[in-house]
Amino acid sequence: MTPPRCLSIATSDSGGGAGIQADLKAFAANGCHGMTAIAGVTAQNTTAILATYPLPAWVVTAQLEAVYDDIGVDAAKTGALLSADIIVAVADFLSRHPTPLVVDPVLRASTGAPLLDPDAVAVMIGSLLPLATVVTPNLAEAHVLAGSDADRRSLAELIVARGAHAVLITGGEGEGSDLLFDGAEFLEIPVAWVEGSATHGTGCTHSATLAASLALGMPLADAARHAADVTAAAIEHGFVGIGEGAGPVAVGQPSWASQRVRTR
Repeated sequence: MTPPRCLSIATSDSGGGAGIQADLKAFAANGCHGMTAIAGVTAQNTTAILATYPLPAWVVTAQLEAVYDDIGVDAAKTGALLSADIIVAVADFLSRHPTPLVVDPVLRASTGAPLLDPDAVAVMIGSLLPLATVVTPNLAEAHVLAGSDADRRSLAELIVARGAHAVLITGGEGEGSDLLFDGAEFLEIPVAWVEGSATHGTGCTHSATLAASLALGMPLADAARHAADVTAAAIEHGFVGIGEGAGPVAVGQPSWASQRVRTR
């Protein structure tokens, strides 16, 4: 059998916890064949991003052409795209190759380091959001995309008004739920509260699982529920002994694997 084909358009994390590396692990855990169009590289560990290097936009486009021309893509997701030029190149390509698309609008790393120029946010809103099946901002990112300090429901409405077909706001003031808005209806997605300090890669794992779920043919609401469940389990089983900062989440890992790390 040929597995669903999922593409990550994002940036490499040398520490293996987030970005391209987290996306590939989430794709595999959900039974999909993972592919990449790498937008840039970071020198990164669990405590900091030491350097960031965006690739030339033509190199990103060449990767997209290579994957689409030979293998094909059932669903794609974007992560940290680093520059306006890369966003324009990705949006131009995807506008000519319509694909179920999850846009994870990564503006900052969990360590606080910026991963997108402020000037590029407007480019993302104007060119990439209208191509998205669903946009997955956390609450802070939703405020930026909406240009407002409003409540979650108002933020969701503003983001959809800016072109997105649907928005899934993760975390924030929902007290245990993500908020899905498809332009017509609001749906609260329950999120299990998990005690755990290994949270590096949470957002990437969530959005990659959502993309994999769409590739598997799940309706968006079911895909959002599945992504929430998988992400909570990934935090619960996270590798707390990896690095001095927040360790990486462990998507698809049995509990004994994380227990070995905790007790070594």
